[in-house]
Amino acid sequence: MKRRALLLTLAAAPAALALQGRMPAHAAGDIGGLVPDERRNQSRVFAQLLEAAASERRPVELPAGDFRISGIRLPEGTVLSGVPGATRLVQDGQDSRFLFAEALERLTLRDIILETDGGPLGDDGQGALDLRGVRDLTLENIGIRNSARHGLYAERCGGRIAGCGISGAADAGIWAVDSEGLSITGNSIADCGNGGILVHRWEKGADNTLVSGNRVSGIRARDGGTGENGNGINIFRAAGVIVSANHVSDCAFSAIRANAATNVQITGNQCLRSGETAIYSEFGFEGAIVSDNLIDAAANGIIICNFNEGGRLSTVTGNIVRNLSEKGPYFHDGAGFGFGIAVEADTVVSGNVIENAPKWGLMLGWGPYMRDVVASGNVIRKAGGGCAVTVVEESGAAIITDNVFSEVRDGAVLGYRWNDKVTGDLAAEGAERFSHLTIFGNRLA
Repeated sequence: MKRRALLLTLAAAPAALALQGRMPAHAAGDIGGLVPDERRNQSRVFAQLLEAAASERRPVELPAGDFRISGIRLPEGTVLSGVPGATRLVQDGQDSRFLFAEALERLTLRDIILETDGGPLGDDGQGALDLRGVRDLTLENIGIRNSARHGLYAERCGGRIAGCGISGAADAGIWAVDSEGLSITGNSIADCGNGGILVHRWEKGADNTLVSGNRVSGIRARDGGTGENGNGINIFRAAGVIVSANHVSDCAFSAIRANAATNVQITGNQCLRSGETAIYSEFGFEGAIVSDNLIDAAANGIIICNFNEGGRLSTVTGNIVRNLSEKGPYFHDGAGFGFGIAVEADTVVSGNVIENAPKWGLMLGWGPYMRDVVASGNVIRKAGGGCAVTVVEESGAAIITDNVFSEVRDGAVLGYRWNDKVTGDLAAEGAERFSHLTIFGNRLA
């Protein structure tokens, strides 16, 4: 019997050894010399591990635990992942970039939390994760917390940023500059100092970034200003961008702000409690679609403006805008606050519902800056004035037709010279006529 037991043990030994060989390197508590929850800085070992893995074209899978590092350059072809919610890379170094990469074809990071505790990122570090020139970027379920600058800085990057959670950044959650076919989808950005998701270019040009399905909340304007900070989603100089199906709440200025952004689509977004104008398309743009958004609680609802700077060509359709306020975040010496939808040039405003706008439901033109505007089939309820339209000399044509105005205090359609009301209700029988205005078929309830 003893001989038989010995033979069985010897027969099982090769299988046991083979199984042991397939065990992950971190089964004994480390991976390539990297030790979870070690209190010492492990930057050198971490960098060596990444270099070796990248040279052999194999992924690195980190176990759960904290790894204290700083100044890590991510090599070409890095594929780095962790245990969701349990693997943390903790910044441990002064005046040094945390994680960064430059001029890569491919980079993949998944299921890792980057924790900086607000430590400095050196002179060159724009973000806790600082990426420049990564052509095929994949970031999935990456958490970034408490960056002293931006959470993620991505310049000249393509690929996708998906399902990431970024909070507590001193500046913006994500700053994407000069992107090349980038998708920013399904991320959660919260409690950032100056911005949520920024899609910018150094010079005007095609960008074609997709910003969809993100949740952005609690965006402040730490550095002040009148709109350059404090926006949930901000598009600047970038053409061909789509902003869709995002949930944006509690921003100091705009939920969505497009500045000099040609061919932008802003569709199907939820915009709650914006401190200034909920949705803006402004300055030198040509082409803006603003449709099917829901806006609740803002100073102003939707503004399509700056014809004087070349801003023109848009449709504003199917939006719900409600519960506006005459109180904004700064003194406004122009039209002020408290109106639902304002447009200026080459624009159709149709099928919108506006409720509780203390100043005006619609505002068409500003001084002489109006051309070829149609406002048709809208419902305006509970407003100071239903529709304010410019009657300043040299202003262009507007058609105001088939709208319903209900509980509008000052009248349905009112002529303005800048901020001064100079007519009675232009929709009433026998009202004064202006050659540049066509007004018919409206109903005052």
